[in-house]
Amino acid sequence: MSDLRRTSVQDLLRSTELDREVLVKGWVRTRRGNKYVQFIAVNDGSGFNSIQVVANAEQFPEEKLKADGVDNGAAVAVRGKLVASQGKGQSVEIQAEEITVYGTADQDAYPLQKKGHTLEFLRGIAHLRPRTNTFGAVLRIRHAMSFAVHKYFNDHGYFYIHTPIITGSDAEGAGQMFRVTTLSDTKPPLNEAGAVDYSQDFFGKATNLTVSGQLEGEVAAMALGKVYTFGPTFRAENSNTARHLAEFWMIEPEVAFFDLQDNMDLAEDFLKSLVRYALEHCPDDLQFLNDQYDKELLNRLKFVVENDFQRLTYTEAVDILKGAKQKFEFPVDWGTDLQSEHERYLVEKHFKKPVILTNYPKDIKAFYMKLDEDGRTVRAMDVLFPGIGEIIGGSQREDDLQKLQQRMQEMHVPEEDLWWYLDTRRFGSAPHAGFGLGFERLILFITGMANIRDVIPFPRFPKSAEF
Repeated sequence: MSDLRRTSVQDLLRSTELDREVLVKGWVRTRRGNKYVQFIAVNDGSGFNSIQVVANAEQFPEEKLKADGVDNGAAVAVRGKLVASQGKGQSVEIQAEEITVYGTADQDAYPLQKKGHTLEFLRGIAHLRPRTNTFGAVLRIRHAMSFAVHKYFNDHGYFYIHTPIITGSDAEGAGQMFRVTTLSDTKPPLNEAGAVDYSQDFFGKATNLTVSGQLEGEVAAMALGKVYTFGPTFRAENSNTARHLAEFWMIEPEVAFFDLQDNMDLAEDFLKSLVRYALEHCPDDLQFLNDQYDKELLNRLKFVVENDFQRLTYTEAVDILKGAKQKFEFPVDWGTDLQSEHERYLVEKHFKKPVILTNYPKDIKAFYMKLDEDGRTVRAMDVLFPGIGEIIGGSQREDDLQKLQQRMQEMHVPEEDLWWYLDTRRFGSAPHAGFGLGFERLILFITGMANIRDVIPFPRFPKSAEF
């Protein structure tokens, strides 16, 4: 190869400067042709579409290309002339002058053959599935959404806070956490009661992987005003559903001097901004996923952007559900947690728009949510989306020290583990609110994929940590 600089496939496909020498590097998606000409599709991951390389059979006979390994999965560099395409589907192509093979892919062993593969099969080769059209699209959208999250908060004056991954507290009070320890796994030290003596562990106490950065986010909000976290969280829930992961990413804004109304306004504007960004910046990838997996995907995304979210209380929602003509698998009564079927009915059948439910019974929500004046409900909110149900959960936080301590006692949350959290109510307490958006739930909605394991590069779930 000459000193020519490489150009990405996406830049070449958008180029209007023709009849010039170019250099592209990527992986062969397909090779086809006849005794006169060979057509090689090369993709470098920069976008959904591949660029067509035209190899004249006089210079590049099919037998030589095959012998050199120019076939599905091979990594190649192609130098040639960028010209107007003679075929349909793209405006430009490359007339090959030189082809260099960096790495071949044995066609008898390479698992990504020129045929459709099930998503379940591809989960078993997660190290190779990014090379498929589907997962290339999903991962590019995931990147775009990550950038959009940071852009939104930066543009609105929020500060990004890195909260701990290793923690000594359970923010959710659920107890389903992964233990972090350096003690012996066969003979850990024991205390007088015969239990593991964590005072001899690395941190001098029992520690776990975090389930949420919220509590530390609240601390930061009490100094910086408007903050957000965006990082990995972990839950040791033995669940094998299409909606659960053991390792996932959470976006958690926390804002001082916010009430429940402010919180709802932020959630709606934030979600609409993210969906709008995806529509504007990922058209090719979204169109592919719409065509291949979910014919209503693009309509559903536009539906969210174009509709104001319906807001109502949990009590009002229960009344609607109890009066519904549709039969539900799970019964509905005041005080029960709503299931996905109930949430989707409200969004897709009753209101036909995204819904924000508020003021849930205190007994089904976390200890840190602010009590309403009736003493029965808390200032919680859940945002419900079509096709997926709950996508955001949040609340106005309890800023009254005595009420917070009482709730912790009722829910058996030990004060000694959260003395620092209680200090934020002792010193300059202020009204504040926030929410959590599961990033993979968002990507599930944006891409139209059916299983949450297909929207993260290397999914972690029960009995699976292979890659």
